[in-house]
Amino acid sequence: MSHGASGPSRAPEMLAALKGAGFDFFCGVPCSLLKGLVSLLEKDHDARYVSATREDSALGMAAGAFFGGKRPMVLMQNSGLGVSVNALASLHTLYEIPVLLLISWRGEDRSDAPEHWMMGEIMLPVLDQMKIPHRLLTGVAPGEGLAAQVAWAAAQLDATQKPVALIVPGGVLE
Repeated sequence: MSHGASGPSRAPEMLAALKGAGFDFFCGVPCSLLKGLVSLLEKDHDARYVSATREDSALGMAAGAFFGGKRPMVLMQNSGLGVSVNALASLHTLYEIPVLLLISWRGEDRSDAPEHWMMGEIMLPVLDQMKIPHRLLTGVAPGEGLAAQVAWAAAQLDATQKPVALIVPGGVLE
């Protein structure tokens, strides 16, 4: 499988950046491209990670967490973005409920399993059509970049009170 990064997982750096930006409620549907971060979240009792069976359910939990005073993040595979379109459009965007979406990019270059190819091709246009600001987590050296990307996302959330996405290619958080 060819992906945007290689080498050791940057999951510890990502978790530190997320916590540093005030994220304190984590939920979502696990994906192998996010396994390093999910593993850290499951071991960290302060993170209060909740594993969901569906991405739209995770978004519902994130909305509740936001109204309970938390800063939520939802992990999902890009196929989960398809499952989440209605929850994002008619709940989070409409009612201005901020949530950081950390989306793994399966099928980004067709080297993944065929069932990921379509969402791999259309994920970015879907985010654009939904007016969800997004950035790709790639091309930054260890120790730099991830914190800046999380800070950008946090600033977007604060400014818009709407969803923002960080796209995770393979090899970054595994």
